[in-house]
Amino acid sequence: MPSYTAESREEGRARLPIGARTDNWWTAPLSFAIVFGLFVVYVTYRMFENAHYEVHASGLLSPLYSPLLPFKFEVNLPLLGQKMISPAIYILIVPMSFRMSCYYYRKAYYRALFQDPLACGVAEPMAKSRMRYTGERALPFVALNFHRYAFYAAAIFIFILGYDVLLAFRIEDASGVPHFGIGVGTLIFIVNWVLLTGYTFGCHSWRHLIGGGTDCYSCTAISRTRYGLWQKFSLLNSKHAQWAWLSMISVGIADLYVNLVSRGTIPDLHILF
Repeated sequence: MPSYTAESREEGRARLPIGARTDNWWTAPLSFAIVFGLFVVYVTYRMFENAHYEVHASGLLSPLYSPLLPFKFEVNLPLLGQKMISPAIYILIVPMSFRMSCYYYRKAYYRALFQDPLACGVAEPMAKSRMRYTGERALPFVALNFHRYAFYAAAIFIFILGYDVLLAFRIEDASGVPHFGIGVGTLIFIVNWVLLTGYTFGCHSWRHLIGGGTDCYSCTAISRTRYGLWQKFSLLNSKHAQWAWLSMISVGIADLYVNLVSRGTIPDLHILF
């Protein structure tokens, strides 16, 4: 790979033409565009459906609707008619803000959706006609700098979803009496919570909160403790992309499972009851 000057990188002259790289560089942006696109379509449909999000007998509440807020109203949309605005719209503001401002997601959708750039060493489309890159210092991308605050809100949801996992152990018998039990839905909720927790607490914002803002890690017992925590959570951060992918897919699977059980399409099989 040739060495590039800052000026040549800015103007895009030193980037290789798209066909010059022989590796499969295009698989990552294409995969993200397909999977993330399907996820957005599915979640958007589920938000407006406002139904089949709870299986009371099995203690299951879709992560898209948790916590279940009592805010519902109808609006008259052009071409679509009367539509219910569900509480899922308010709930998803927090996790979606956290994900869309995440450093991994920025890299992924810059490449997959904006083609800015497609990949390292690959020329951007119409590079000479594009504006110079100014970073995230102006609207709308300056809003991404609120990622740290989005993390604080997203961390609260981890505890809410953890409570939902506990409720998933509460299974009713045929007479409606609740007992401790484990169903397929319980296991799906546990896996989803673990993946979301790994993704959330592998975040750079969390690492900065516990280990940043100090000049000496060995000067005091508190700073040494913070350094130890920073090291441990950095292990999660090293696989942040994998956590991001798996947790996104697991949220979709958890909601789909609740959806299908609620409709009566499939039963919630009980493993221990």
